[in-house]
Amino acid sequence: MRRGPTAGHHAGTRQQSRPRNLSGSRNRPNYLAGIGVLLWLCLVALPLYVMLGATVQTRPDYSAGGPLSFPENFTFSNYTQDFSNGFGRYFLNTIVVTTSVVVIVLLLVPPLAFSIVRNRGRATGRVFRLFLLGLAIPAQAVIVPMFYVISTAGLYDNLIGVILPTAAFCLPVCALILTGTMRDIADELFEAMAIDGATTRRVFFQLVVPLSRSGLATIVVFSALQAWNGFLFPLVLTQSEETKVLTLGLYNFQTQYGINIPGLLAAVVLSTLPVLLVYLFARRALVQGLMGVGGK
Repeated sequence: MRRGPTAGHHAGTRQQSRPRNLSGSRNRPNYLAGIGVLLWLCLVALPLYVMLGATVQTRPDYSAGGPLSFPENFTFSNYTQDFSNGFGRYFLNTIVVTTSVVVIVLLLVPPLAFSIVRNRGRATGRVFRLFLLGLAIPAQAVIVPMFYVISTAGLYDNLIGVILPTAAFCLPVCALILTGTMRDIADELFEAMAIDGATTRRVFFQLVVPLSRSGLATIVVFSALQAWNGFLFPLVLTQSEETKVLTLGLYNFQTQYGINIPGLLAAVVLSTLPVLLVYLFARRALVQGLMGVGGK
């Protein structure tokens, strides 16, 4: 008498229906990972709490309660005092420097990367490798000759004297990123446009630029961060209050009698808001652009 297939079939179905992970064991809650995430969240949230809590306290309340004290009397006077102390001028100067650097990078890097990708001769490769040597040169190593060049050109204590070297040090990294992005464009697309009779300019604007949006977003965010957080060039190449940027303006909260910590942290919060907004809107394109650095 033969055994019916029904029992064995149902038994096998019950065994296969049990959820298992790649290692073959059942899915179980990972309590250790949860504890690690909570600890990491505390480490990240504590500095944010200290910074934001201090900005809504008066200086005497902060001195009496300490950095971990909960603000009892909320006030926004620290933010208003920042603008009365010249924060608006520093903010505007920083926006001018950042916008100018981003515009210079967008005007120079895309044509440069396109010529490197499409011209595959030895001379182009050598020029590109020579151009990338700028990655190995720190700004601190050339600050003295940079000061001499800027002073000789009559650009000392001028925002243009800060914009040009900042953009120059952004070019190698941005060229590397955008070159890797453009190398991911299939050659068949270039061949199709060549058969269609498209000029080089049309190929660049109608094919390369739309398909390189992730790389373009990456170099925009990178150059904007470099210009916004720049400290060395504004410190050495500017002097007057009219040309100060945010990174130098924070020094105004330090006097011979102490540091206005609530006012300083309020200025830090205001200075990080534009960068945070840029990152929130461009984070997906930023990740995609960084993944394409290596090219094919």
